[in-house]
Amino acid sequence: MEKKAKVKTGRPAPAAADAPAVVPTVLVTAIGSFAADAVIGGLHAAGLRVAGCDIYPAEWLALAGEVDSFHQAPLARDAAYRDFICKLVEDEGARYVMPLTDVEVDVLNEQRERLREVGAVLCLSPENTVRICRDKMALFDFIESRALPIRTIPTRRARDVIDAGGPDALPVIAKPARGRSSEGLAKLDSGADWERFASREDLEGYVVQPMVKGHVCTVDVVRDPISGAVVSVPREELLRTLNGAGTSVRVFADADLASSCEALADALGVCGCVNFEFICDEQGVFHFVECNPRFAGGVKFSCLAAYDCVLNHLRCFTGDPIEGLHPYRERYIARKYQEATTRIL
Repeated sequence: MEKKAKVKTGRPAPAAADAPAVVPTVLVTAIGSFAADAVIGGLHAAGLRVAGCDIYPAEWLALAGEVDSFHQAPLARDAAYRDFICKLVEDEGARYVMPLTDVEVDVLNEQRERLREVGAVLCLSPENTVRICRDKMALFDFIESRALPIRTIPTRRARDVIDAGGPDALPVIAKPARGRSSEGLAKLDSGADWERFASREDLEGYVVQPMVKGHVCTVDVVRDPISGAVVSVPREELLRTLNGAGTSVRVFADADLASSCEALADALGVCGCVNFEFICDEQGVFHFVECNPRFAGGVKFSCLAAYDCVLNHLRCFTGDPIEGLHPYRERYIARKYQEATTRIL
């Protein structure tokens, strides 16, 4: 079995030959989320120490027993969250911070300087890249303003569609421009559906798109900002949870799709691992939906089938070159859930 590459620490050798080496600590947030198992396992396999936090107590989380230390966190939307994370970084001596959910990405994206001051690197793409990716309208405008080999889904602000007298055709999809997963998404099939939607008072920030029929494909994309190397691993999501997390998938390879992802990752200035979502229509054409500027909930599928997204994500922030993608075989992978006793009273 091939030995897993370790991440360099960038520190001088200890003065004494028998002095123990200091293992770098990575702080991983939201360890109850879908991506956490792959991230924690991948970091441990790379020889790193992992501190974890989540809004729920340790007894509620199977992975609380898998991290080297666990801390219960306030809600990311609470003002106290920022101070909590910075203090936790100091207390744990964490050198890297990996947020796993959108709400934490939004908050910590604005806290980069504070994290640097306490000695930690935020393992996310650049600040403006994250802002663009977290706003579906801004991302659509960004792609449309460039000659990229990406087929987008026409996206308009809901208020503009209402002012224009409604959509050109139905059905349409309406969703928050800065939403997470499938929260707030509405499929509007009829005129009555549209009228009900248009009469709502909370439409500021909503966008409207024509509905494209097809199946969802997501692509885990890792980009090295120094070399410009980009690795893409796509999968068709066969079964999904209600909030859009794949539970049964087909991992495949597609050179044209990989080329499109590389062009978009380069244009956005992606650093590390992100996830692009597409809808593949009945003619086999991929229509770009969105970019999640973090690990996807199904990143473990890519790690199992083709590529260590976790290790190579981290390498983008340690200054080490990412590994290349070796040929892999198409495969089906299904997620299973496993019970774990977290505490005996």
